[in-house]
Amino acid sequence: MLTNKLKKFFERHPALPKIMANINWLTVEKIFNMMISLFIGVWVARYLGPDKYGVMNYAVAFVALFSPLSRLGLDSIVVRNIVQNPEKKDEYLGTTLVLKFGGSVALFGLVLFLITFFKTDHPKTQLYVLIIAFGYIFKSIDTINLWFQSQIQSKYTVFSRSGSLFLVSLLKIAFILTHSPLTAFIWAITIDTIMTAVFLFFFYQAKGFLSLFHWKIKIPVVKDLLKDSWPLILSSIAIIIYMRIDQVMLGTMLNSSALGIYSAAVKISEKWYFIPTIISLSVFPSIINTKKKSEGKYLDRLQKLYDFFTWFSICFALLITLFSKSIILFLYGQDYSQASSVLSVHIWAGVFVFLGIASRRYLIIENATKITFFRTFSGALSNVILNVILIPIYGIMGAAYATLVSYAISGYFSNILFKKSRKIFIMFLKSLFPIHYLKK
Repeated sequence: MLTNKLKKFFERHPALPKIMANINWLTVEKIFNMMISLFIGVWVARYLGPDKYGVMNYAVAFVALFSPLSRLGLDSIVVRNIVQNPEKKDEYLGTTLVLKFGGSVALFGLVLFLITFFKTDHPKTQLYVLIIAFGYIFKSIDTINLWFQSQIQSKYTVFSRSGSLFLVSLLKIAFILTHSPLTAFIWAITIDTIMTAVFLFFFYQAKGFLSLFHWKIKIPVVKDLLKDSWPLILSSIAIIIYMRIDQVMLGTMLNSSALGIYSAAVKISEKWYFIPTIISLSVFPSIINTKKKSEGKYLDRLQKLYDFFTWFSICFALLITLFSKSIILFLYGQDYSQASSVLSVHIWAGVFVFLGIASRRYLIIENATKITFFRTFSGALSNVILNVILIPIYGIMGAAYATLVSYAISGYFSNILFKKSRKIFIMFLKSLFPIHYLKK
């Protein structure tokens, strides 16, 4: 009887097995990558010490501030368009590749210009920033991943990223054992990007998805994509500002050692952000199709997604808060002991990250991407202002408080400002007080 019920259930939801398989692949990848990167990352942090580890994270964060130029807000738009118009996939992919390549070159030029105006306590910081920015040029090949997402076949992306991470991790171990300088670990970041691009190209060519060389560049498609994506470009800039500006400001206003301690906590706090991302990526095509059939079922699926995200994130944040000191001392050692206080505060920002990722997908489906920009702009602006005020007073804890408040503003409270997003505000409120299940 149970088998028959499951059979009927899957007959009513034919896309579900494929979605679950896709989620499984992405989950396995993220868990595998999280374990390796955490182990290697901790080893690298211990080897470099707070000062050099802070310099490395400053370089990464500085380039990341301009990373939206390499993506141009196109990812979700292109996946949506391919799902809705699969016959035009070569036009969408070819045009996106060229746009992303141009954006990545622009990123490198902008970083090359701006880094000369920033002063830090390490003489090679500018060189490290340029090495990492160079790697972003190869991120345009990640356009292939958009095709895999649209077909719910992310396993090939998993193979590419995991294979690259594994090989680069071996390289980092070799660097540690041979007592290599910081420059070697900076180059490892760029090598990882290049190897991922090579693997993606190989799988797309080898697995019968036609050929990369069949992709087309269409000027009308350029206009259509940029017309839809420009709010997401601005939104992505705002997102990356309020996710990374704290590290850049700490490195500039305090010192590399303080940034190294703060970064150790942030690495742990942000490790679990992959959960809402992979679930949203996998469910996104199915939710689009559900909206075509029934508005009620569409909203019901969104509510269930919000419910799960809300309570999973709260429980996880509570657990990490209780054991933050033990986690930091076990992983990083006594030199990073101050990071435990940062972690106990910063981890709660993840609750609003979960909600923000889920609602961002909703706004894309509803073609309300302009709201996405205004939400994230409010978060970015509040983060910068709060960091300027709180860092001189509370040091690294000031940056943690600023992050938590700004994430709450962007991911939740800003939704009340717009008519379309107020529905999100209500859904989140229902998630916190799930009495709607009792009514059912």
